[in-house]
Amino acid sequence: MKLWGGRFEKTTDALVEDFHSSIRFDQRLYKQDILGSIAHAKMLGSVGVITEDEATQLIEGLQGILAEIQAGSVEFEIGAEDIHMNVEKLLTEKIGPTGKKLHTGRSRNDQVALDLRLYLREEIDQTKTYVGNLVQTLLNIAQEHLETWMPGYTHLQKAQPITLAHHLMAYSQMFLRDLGRLNDTRKRLNVSPLGSGAMAGTTFPLDREKVAGDLGFDGVTLNSLDGVSDRDFALEFLAGASILMMHLSRLCEELVLWSSGEFQFISMDDGYSTGSSIMPQKKNPDVAELVRGKTGRVYGDLVALLTVMKGLPLAYNKDMQEDKEQVFDAVDTLQKCLIVVEPMLRTMQVHKDAMAWGAKGGFTNATDLADYLAKKGVPFREAHELVGRIVLHCTKKGIGLEELALSDYQALSPVFDQDLFAAIGIEHCVRARKLIGGPSPETVAQGIQISHETLKQLLAE
Repeated sequence: MKLWGGRFEKTTDALVEDFHSSIRFDQRLYKQDILGSIAHAKMLGSVGVITEDEATQLIEGLQGILAEIQAGSVEFEIGAEDIHMNVEKLLTEKIGPTGKKLHTGRSRNDQVALDLRLYLREEIDQTKTYVGNLVQTLLNIAQEHLETWMPGYTHLQKAQPITLAHHLMAYSQMFLRDLGRLNDTRKRLNVSPLGSGAMAGTTFPLDREKVAGDLGFDGVTLNSLDGVSDRDFALEFLAGASILMMHLSRLCEELVLWSSGEFQFISMDDGYSTGSSIMPQKKNPDVAELVRGKTGRVYGDLVALLTVMKGLPLAYNKDMQEDKEQVFDAVDTLQKCLIVVEPMLRTMQVHKDAMAWGAKGGFTNATDLADYLAKKGVPFREAHELVGRIVLHCTKKGIGLEELALSDYQALSPVFDQDLFAAIGIEHCVRARKLIGGPSPETVAQGIQISHETLKQLLAE
């Protein structure tokens, strides 16, 4: 008989029982469910709702079940529907009628809300570790390539010369912001809903604050309806995970481009590449491509849960059973991607000469030529127009700005002098940009140091 079956005259149809059951996926919450139940049982004993002896029996029984599940000796039952009722059934079988007192003052509605918060809190902490490792690797690579010149792009067209360090530091800033979002999500989810009951609390004199404290929460939810029907914390995690995956995808897209024959900026390590079943010469950046593809999967998890929640009246509805698979999938996908991207980056080979050669093409120093004129007193808009004509002239001749003769420059403007060639040298173009956030090696080195400190602070929160 179902634990809720007293009101029913017929058993659940077999099709409905299978359709209704969530134990296939929510068994993943067994540890959180048991830890929450232990804290609840302890509190029930301390406030006198059950005796201290009964509380001890419940706690010891739950601890035994936890050990048995971790040892792989427990087989969950679809007929018991979910992890909550499976654990309660196992507990009653283990310690007898006292096990039936565990659910006093509690509903599966506030129980599952508690479990999911505990689960996400733990996974956020683990995800932070993985993001931290990735940022550390980016900072390490950047430190090694402060003077590895390369072209910067806009519209995927060569724009201005920068360094590989400057380019990778852009991603370090993205991932540091991702860490901040994870911290913010963790702070907001870290309140306990236990005690909200099904939707209107309970008449038992529960000590909600004690349970919250025992489980490491900062406080308790202040409205029982919200306590059982809120999934903002899950949506916020999925939104943050989607943004993080977007950053990973952008980085991986650049690695795919850079490792192509057209760029040849990097070579991926053999351990993070695959071949073709028909083309013997191929070395494909499949890991980076898969991360790019899996980004859409995490987006789908976010959209799926948003769609589930968008039309639900207060309070709990069975639709919300669909929250867990989306969260579990996003956690798994995100963490697997973070785990594989870090060593893929760490082991890639950088081709400095190819990057430097690329920085010299495409008139990446054109802006510096215009700046040269502006510093000589030519209004920038006039300088811009003049340099545009010079670029057109050089394009037709198939030469770069640094290859045009001084006499040709002076024929266009008497302002030009021999010093223009130093001003448009690729290294000078980069080194001269010393403003905060700029690509000069000196500035980037300062940014790396600041980012190390920021990373340490974010990981400590």
